Amino acid sequence: EVQLVQSGGGLVQPGGSLRLSCVGSGFNFDDYAMGWFRQAPGKAREGIACLGTGGTTADYRDSVKGRFTLDYDRYTSTVDLQMDNLEPAATATYSCAAIKAIVSSWFICRTASAMHFWGAGSPVTVGS
Repeated sequence: EVQLVQSGGGLVQPGGSLRLSCVGSGFNFDDYAMGWFRQAPGKAREGIACLGTGGTTADYRDSVKGRFTLDYDRYTSTVDLQMDNLEPAATATYSCAAIKAIVSSWFICRTASAMHFWGAGSPVTVGS
């Protein structure tokens, strides 16, 4: 059984940092593509940082480039999202997801509906 267990998130002041972690089990990392998505209240879900199958490529949403970083470990199927210099607009519920397919990171970040498995979601609030 494939599972994605998330940790991290919470409240942080503008300009601060948070790290989200997603630990996968029940699958071979090299056969899956994974990504982080977020959904703010009243808005559509969007892909923000994604890995192509087996971690071969990485892609970031333009609004987070240079501030968010993916860090993964194929042996533990862990994909962490380091978020620095956070802005209030980053307030959302963040979820990791995985798909068993040979796909690029570009595709993952733009096709949330195709993902097979999802973590439970981690609320992130950026404010004072």
